[in-house]
Amino acid sequence: MKAKLLTLITSCLLCCGGEAALTACSQAAPQSPFVTVENGHFMRAGKPYYYVGTNFWYGAILGSEGQGGDRERLARELDEMKRMGIDNLRILVGSDGERGFKTKVEPTLQVSPGVYNDTILAGLDYLLMEMGKRQMVAVLYLNNSWEWSGGYGFYLEHAGLGPQPRPDDVGYPAFMAAMAQYATNERAHQLFYDYVRFILGRTNRYTGLKYTDDPAIMSWQIGNEPRAFSREALPAFERWISEAAALIRSLDKNHLISIGSEGSWGCENDYGTWQRISADRNVDYCNVHLWPYNWGWVKPDSLVEQLPVACANTKDYIDRHLAICDSIGKPLVMEEFGYPRDGFQFAQGTPTVGRDGYYKYVFSLVAENAGRGGKFAGCNFWGWGGFARPQHEQWQVGDDYTGDPAQEAQGLNSVFATDTTTLSVVREQVELMSGLK
Repeated sequence: MKAKLLTLITSCLLCCGGEAALTACSQAAPQSPFVTVENGHFMRAGKPYYYVGTNFWYGAILGSEGQGGDRERLARELDEMKRMGIDNLRILVGSDGERGFKTKVEPTLQVSPGVYNDTILAGLDYLLMEMGKRQMVAVLYLNNSWEWSGGYGFYLEHAGLGPQPRPDDVGYPAFMAAMAQYATNERAHQLFYDYVRFILGRTNRYTGLKYTDDPAIMSWQIGNEPRAFSREALPAFERWISEAAALIRSLDKNHLISIGSEGSWGCENDYGTWQRISADRNVDYCNVHLWPYNWGWVKPDSLVEQLPVACANTKDYIDRHLAICDSIGKPLVMEEFGYPRDGFQFAQGTPTVGRDGYYKYVFSLVAENAGRGGKFAGCNFWGWGGFARPQHEQWQVGDDYTGDPAQEAQGLNSVFATDTTTLSVVREQVELMSGLK
């Protein structure tokens, strides 16, 4: 390694001479086409990268030509987001398991372990191609602790534990108790690792690029809100996160790796656990999620009135995690946050005073911290509904996909193209963040 470096320096000196050689070599060095982390900050194309993104979990399905596919709509959605300056999309790689469950995303990608739906794989290929054309980047999450895309329950079932409970049948406490088995189930882990190897080993059929060489991917993410689901399982959970991150790093040296964590809320409210998994040498940056309604900070009948409470709790939560990011020297992304429509309504066109106020506050925290060179680098609101036209409160096969997965009321947290006041708030933040680049 030293010999190669000396040869390079000598060549530069012969060509350029003296100190000018070093400058010329530096200027000639090609910039990485990938998003990187340098000194605790994101870099893209040689410049600091601060961003406003969104969650677009259904992108790969839209990109397919089978059930649920709509490439015309996909192009329209990507063009609209790009027009607004939204260039960072957090996307589900694919759903797992059998179809026919009313609260699960379909069509599924991994029908059974090692058996894949090629139509959805083609959709993911197509999505990445179209994002690359627009210089957009994807954060691709590979697993899910929740039922709506299979995830933990799928792997536990095929690890020999039989059919796993679903929250709509048994309630969330019983569901979470069952999912706590995942942290210690080595067979389930190995089935997941086989899936990771398959996905990261792909070559895009449209571009000819290996996934590991595709700059349209910003980060591989271990899962959507991976949890231990019990304090007793935390040590095993930490080991699994570390093992999964190491596997991804061994397969891909180009892309960033992230966890997909909610923060301490996803670590049984143990900040120490969150710090340790975030500090792992193979994890490049930190994640938090924030859900004031889901976490009981606000009530459905007083979303506007209780906005100050939501904002105060949000600031405390972010500040505590930012202090940890400062100590471990890694950037922070708030990659999920949402707020219901006023009066807990779902229909398009209903007021979003509370949501707009919450978005403004979250954005102000990001902009203020980033503006003074802090670690708060970006945020992805949940979620992009765009041009969807929901037909039913509960999603049904054949309905448009929205930002709300199948287990949630359609319109609950979605931001539609018709939500002009919310989109105005987003555009203002995009302009602020772009000024930091």
